[in-house]
Amino acid sequence: MNVTEPMFLALTALVDEPRHGYGIVQEVERLSGGRVQLKIGSLYGVLDRLAGDGLVELDREEVWRGRLRRYYRLTDDGARVLEEEAARLAANAAAARSRLRARGLSPRPAGGTT
Repeated sequence: MNVTEPMFLALTALVDEPRHGYGIVQEVERLSGGRVQLKIGSLYGVLDRLAGDGLVELDREEVWRGRLRRYYRLTDDGARVLEEEAARLAANAAAARSRLRARGLSPRPAGGTT
């Protein structure tokens, strides 16, 4: 399965608790240090794809200020896919850092600035 960065971050946002759409948007922004800012419209495209693949599911719906909020939760399959993708990304990053060290460059720590 091809997991895009927005999909990866949305899955990560749901690891600890179910969240509604805007809550996922906020958590994705926090997790990415502000680098990824999902729009609500694109978020629901991501959630539809994840739900279609069985990686997230509807947890509950509630009315808040006259509007319906849908809360989503990570499924066991979603947690497995997220773990596999995290391991794949970590292996790719380790390979890149190893090659940079061999070239005599010292890679910056993750999340570092220029």
